[in-house]
Amino acid sequence: MNKIYGSAGEALDGLLSDGMMLAAGGFGLCGIPEMLIDALVESGIKDITIASNNCGVDGFGLGKLLDTRQIKKMISSYVGENAEFMRQYLSGELELEFNPQGTLAERMRAGGCGIPGFYTKTGVGTVVAEGKEHKEFDGETYILERAIVADVSLVKAWKADPSGNAVFRKTARNFNPPAAMCGKICVMEVEEIVPLGSLDPDTIHLPGIYVHRLIQGQHEKRIEQRTTRKREA
Repeated sequence: MNKIYGSAGEALDGLLSDGMMLAAGGFGLCGIPEMLIDALVESGIKDITIASNNCGVDGFGLGKLLDTRQIKKMISSYVGENAEFMRQYLSGELELEFNPQGTLAERMRAGGCGIPGFYTKTGVGTVVAEGKEHKEFDGETYILERAIVADVSLVKAWKADPSGNAVFRKTARNFNPPAAMCGKICVMEVEEIVPLGSLDPDTIHLPGIYVHRLIQGQHEKRIEQRTTRKREA
């Protein structure tokens, strides 16, 4: 089966609908599926829920979908350097479900592994635990977190072969693999598609069985914050 498509729009064709749930990879601005996000903007779909560590920055990454008011709800652990994200949340225009980063990653991974939920101590005694089932194990209290299963996953890899076996670079590996796993359909953009068999099996972070569609393209590399230090005399 050919998994390689010519453009982000072609790769998303037939997969999008209003009110759907998406999982998006990336950590800050590292490893975000830029081309696929642009295709979402162009599609005009609305009232979508997105599970992602954060929502990009103003005017870039998932932040573009905030500007166009296409997002109804975010499931995130970090607002980040995104003033529009904060404004929409505080004004009641955007629903927000906060998750600790580890919990969010595990909810995605669990969804990809067919595990409907798990118990964790993270968040016990805080607003994170409100409305959730509590249970004691060995004298300690845990809360039940439900797995995330998205309609479509959008992720970005450094290298992949035509079967979708993928390698992620550094912090891009934090959320991209679990995000890819939890989608019923996974669409991946990649910096370089390499010949089948050229990747060392020991270096593969995500098996191609999770990946359904692939695109290749150039990406803009940004950092979320820049710090400067005055040079000493």
